[in-house]
Amino acid sequence: MTLDADALLSRAKIIISPADAERAQKALDRVLEKDKGPLASFLAEHQKARDLLFGVLGSSPYLTDLAARDPARLAAALAADPQTRIAALIDETKALETDDEAEIMRRLRLIKQEAALVIALADLSKAWDTLQATEALTRIADAMLSAAIRFTLRQAQHAGKLELADQRDPERASGWIFLGMGKGGAYELNYSSDIDLIVFFDRSRARLTDPSEDVDLFVKLTKRIVKIMSERTSDGYVFRTDLRLRPDPGATPIAIPLEAALSYYESMGQNWERAAYIKARPVAGDIYAGEQFLQELSPFVWRKYFDFAAIADVHSIKRQIHAHKGHGKIAVIGHNIKLGRGGIREIEFFTQTQQLITGGRDKRLRGRATLPMLDQLVESGWVEVQARDDLREAYLFLRDVEHRIQMVADEQKHTLPDTKEGVETIARMMGFAGYDDFAEALMKRLDIVQGHYARLFESAPELSATGGNLVFTGDDDDPETIETLARMGYKDPKMVTATIRGWHFGRYAATRSTVARERLTELTPKLLEALAATENADQAFLAFDKLIQKLPAGVQLFSLLVSQPRLLTLLAAITGAAPKLSATISKRPRVLDALMEPAFFHTLPSDADLRERLTAQFAEARSYEDALDRARIFGQEQKFLIGVRVLTGSISVADAGAAYTRLAETLIACLFEEVCKEFEKAHGRIEKGAAAVVAMGKLGGREMTAASDLDLMLLYEADPHAESVGGERSLSTAQYYARLTQRLITAISAPTAEGTLYETDFRLRPSGNMGPIAVSLKSFEAYQAEEAWTWEHMALTRARVVAGPADFAARVEEAIRAALTRPRDPHKLKIDVLAMRKRIEQAKGSTSPWEVKQVAGGLIDIEFIAQYLMLLHGAAHPEIFSTTTPLALRGLRDAGLLDAGAAETLRAAASLYQGLTQVLRLAVDGPFRATDAPRGLTELLLRVGDSPNLSHLEALLADSQKRTREIFLSVIGPFSGPATGAGELSEAPPPA
Repeated sequence: MTLDADALLSRAKIIISPADAERAQKALDRVLEKDKGPLASFLAEHQKARDLLFGVLGSSPYLTDLAARDPARLAAALAADPQTRIAALIDETKALETDDEAEIMRRLRLIKQEAALVIALADLSKAWDTLQATEALTRIADAMLSAAIRFTLRQAQHAGKLELADQRDPERASGWIFLGMGKGGAYELNYSSDIDLIVFFDRSRARLTDPSEDVDLFVKLTKRIVKIMSERTSDGYVFRTDLRLRPDPGATPIAIPLEAALSYYESMGQNWERAAYIKARPVAGDIYAGEQFLQELSPFVWRKYFDFAAIADVHSIKRQIHAHKGHGKIAVIGHNIKLGRGGIREIEFFTQTQQLITGGRDKRLRGRATLPMLDQLVESGWVEVQARDDLREAYLFLRDVEHRIQMVADEQKHTLPDTKEGVETIARMMGFAGYDDFAEALMKRLDIVQGHYARLFESAPELSATGGNLVFTGDDDDPETIETLARMGYKDPKMVTATIRGWHFGRYAATRSTVARERLTELTPKLLEALAATENADQAFLAFDKLIQKLPAGVQLFSLLVSQPRLLTLLAAITGAAPKLSATISKRPRVLDALMEPAFFHTLPSDADLRERLTAQFAEARSYEDALDRARIFGQEQKFLIGVRVLTGSISVADAGAAYTRLAETLIACLFEEVCKEFEKAHGRIEKGAAAVVAMGKLGGREMTAASDLDLMLLYEADPHAESVGGERSLSTAQYYARLTQRLITAISAPTAEGTLYETDFRLRPSGNMGPIAVSLKSFEAYQAEEAWTWEHMALTRARVVAGPADFAARVEEAIRAALTRPRDPHKLKIDVLAMRKRIEQAKGSTSPWEVKQVAGGLIDIEFIAQYLMLLHGAAHPEIFSTTTPLALRGLRDAGLLDAGAAETLRAAASLYQGLTQVLRLAVDGPFRATDAPRGLTELLLRVGDSPNLSHLEALLADSQKRTREIFLSVIGPFSGPATGAGELSEAPPPA
């Protein structure tokens, strides 16, 4: 039998010498056992054919299996022109017509088997060059996908779901669009390639029986296509399909309405998607509609202008920039030919990045195929001829290596075997004598590729110093990125990559703009490093994610963080140690501007500064409601700034308590003025009336924290029989001040569009909730003299006026002092104080040393000691009174009423407790558990406690609490069962 000159065997240039002759002989024998004569006869007549098959079958179990399935088919393939045979298989595919799904699946798989065999033999023998093989693979894939679509559309019409525009050509005008992406779009499929598809449907072209079910229908139809193409049967599979390049694949159906796709790309499309669309091609379905879509999408893909952040974003699709500057490792054994250093992807991105950056202005650079675009880059003056020649030769070489890796077992893999013996097989398939020759040739090309790629990006700034990949594009996890994140300290790197992909898909308002995403791309590596430095990297990362999740827009914050690395480090500390603070940044990113002021960390605003700023805000308010909103914005921002100062150690915890208190006092005083003015518009004034706001609790003691509420009381002085004058509606005195108080409560605590300021508590007023909300000074004085319980006088030791006319405020202060300095029965006082402490301990006591307020020997013990001694000796020593506990302890010591050693012990304990409370209220909402605390919070606590570790700090707390309780018992006395005075206490203990 004389072979035609175009026959595959005639054109074969390479005969593989198998690495294992015995294995090769067994493979050939296995095929011949299945032969009924044609193959054996052909081999007997053509020794070249026997030699070719000896090498091919000895290297590839997969090709051996294909050959054994039908040896006669193999003989025919060797004798035929491969181009003609592939064309015939494509024609056979186009002619397929059947109503049986199982039948079309079987016939497509048999055609694929023969195509795979013909292409492999033509490629391995170099009867074809590399690009002929990739084009044949792509045309076969296109034809088989079209056959599956035609079958599925006809079945849908038979089921009454739709009407075909063309019965002979179901795909035409169907509105069902299949875009081939990546190598499939560029006619560059590799041997065992998946086909990357994006599926759309055009509502204006699809003729559906029930248009309201269009998404459900096209999703079902697309799932059927995936089954026909990808499901493995006894005959194998056709092509694996991958639909994950569609917009936001984690949140969208596998078939997307065209208008939704356009909206996504116009508003949220990413630069890596631009890069992906360079190769996009309508490969099947409604080709015309697909071409129209790509034409409409062209402005998205081909931007006329790219700024640095956009270019950096394109670069980051591959990996961090510094990885291309000689830091990466190149190997042979186990090297990834596609994604590894010097690999195929670097050649593709060398080309595509320059296409993206310049293709908007030069339409000649908008082609799909890699090598023709390299030629065009030379012609357009962007690439040197030598670089093009080097990259072209390396590309073809590496594509051949990739094909041979996949031909061994029909696996979609790109990594050389991890043994020298395995690589030897690939080397022989490439036509090399053995491992050493192949390794030298491969390393040479990998080095060349990496060199050109590095020079392309040598002017780009380093984005990170992590020493590894940080790639978050597409829908797949980059294995090296997972390794990098784990090495940085992230315990759940897959969570990190999935979350960052969500950012890039625009799932949050803050990341929906192109510019915001580009800034975020530039920021991400340094952000991950900063968050990793917080020890609990995952928790800090989730806190940052929560922060941007609530941001209304992201450009401002991301740009600021890119330009201010110090601020990024501070933000990481905030999210790592005090996630509550990051909620303020989410709502008001402008607060970060204040952190950039040089004086921020060295000065605190004074009372006058705060009042001036808040008054200016009120002056700009358009209405009373706007003033309330502005007060909330001001308060929340200032609380945040105090918190940051605490975190950074630029103010002491004692200063923090005073700062939070000054802020609250300013807000109360200014809001009270605004409330009075607004109230007077409706109800006028009470002639000769006056009102004052009295602070108690933490506010009264100037010991507020980030989470403190406000214990308040409103006292007034006016004719009880008077009525208001000058307003739209008169009120009696009692009504007037009661409603004024309610207005004040609303102004301070009611939620508005801008949130809340403080919770308020008026239960410490005379008679508590049973009494009027506003109390006249005369009633207050009478109540304190005749009816008040001991615990109410204890609470009154922290009372002071924070808003109201100065002359009336002075009279209120006198009334408070008078109530506190009245003579007392020492025995009854002791019994009442002990009974109250016992009651609180039973209701809210704790054994955790971290519950520094309620625990035995905690803050309440210290406050009770100070309050007890002030009430006991106040009549004789009025100078000892102070609303602030540490100052009260000092006054008692100076008056000789408290042992100096005990006073110092209590003062030190109070300082420790208050400092820890400041930090804990800043950072956590619930109970503190030392084992779960992030490092940032732990470090803050250790700084406050001046301790080297938590064990030492817990021991210090335990010792302080023990000594405090001992002093409590020695000063006030032990509680020894039911005391007669206990029954005289108020029905309810004071609010904690």
